[in-house]
Amino acid sequence: MSTVTLDKDLPAVHKSPAVRKSPARRLAGAAVALVLVVGAAISLVPFVWMAIASTHSTSELFRSPPPFLPGGQLLDNLARLEETIGFSRVMLNSIGIALVHTALSALISAMCGYGLAKFRFRGRGLLLGVILATMMIPFQVLLVPLFQMMASLGWVNSYQAVILPFLASSFGILLMRQGFLDFPDELLESARIDGSSELRTFYTVVLPCVRPQLGALVIFTFMSAWNSFIWPLLMLNSEDKYTVPVALNTLTGLSRVDHSGLMLGSLLATLPLMILFLCFQRQFVSGLLGGAVKQ
Repeated sequence: MSTVTLDKDLPAVHKSPAVRKSPARRLAGAAVALVLVVGAAISLVPFVWMAIASTHSTSELFRSPPPFLPGGQLLDNLARLEETIGFSRVMLNSIGIALVHTALSALISAMCGYGLAKFRFRGRGLLLGVILATMMIPFQVLLVPLFQMMASLGWVNSYQAVILPFLASSFGILLMRQGFLDFPDELLESARIDGSSELRTFYTVVLPCVRPQLGALVIFTFMSAWNSFIWPLLMLNSEDKYTVPVALNTLTGLSRVDHSGLMLGSLLATLPLMILFLCFQRQFVSGLLGGAVKQ
């Protein structure tokens, strides 16, 4: 029978005093945690009030003191919102526009970023500078020429006029380019030697490796398309084609404002954004950190 002996001469492993947190560091960590908790609570106050206000009538919101507990007018407000602006229809309009815009914009940004990162051609630096320069052009400067362009094409009051003009995003191209710069060229050469085409290499080899940046881009693009107000307001004239921000704006009249309807509509409009962020939060954080890596 074999016996196991313990070497009593081996030194005992103790936690180094330098690794232990001093009381000062613990106090500092507790203070930081307290500040974060307070900041998170303050940031949640508007959402909590919006949820409470959506369950009351407009007259109840302006009484003194204001209500701090949920009321019983939620179903009535929802029915009135549906009757007034057709909220379910405008939600479907916004979801369709945002999904199509996000998919096409992410694809275009990924392909442009890949070309700028992995292909060598004359004028690449100039093209990159032009893309950077377009980020400094105010959106308001583009409204008049874009409107004239859409009117000349006969696209006013159409969904393509809302979706197509802003598919090529400078921010998206630069974000995806930064992600593609870290991709090793050796893998591209191996795929080309094996006979893979450029499109197949892009979709099956390169694109899956930049999922963090792509996830962050999807969130940013969807939020931008979902919250867009000025451009859909200019392009869409029919109420059955309105998006959520444009439709909610119609609840604000000259003599009367449906505050409870606005609160309920705004609360429901935030749900798709929250679901999207919860699905892509890991890619969102990783994409931001990946985009911060220098070349």
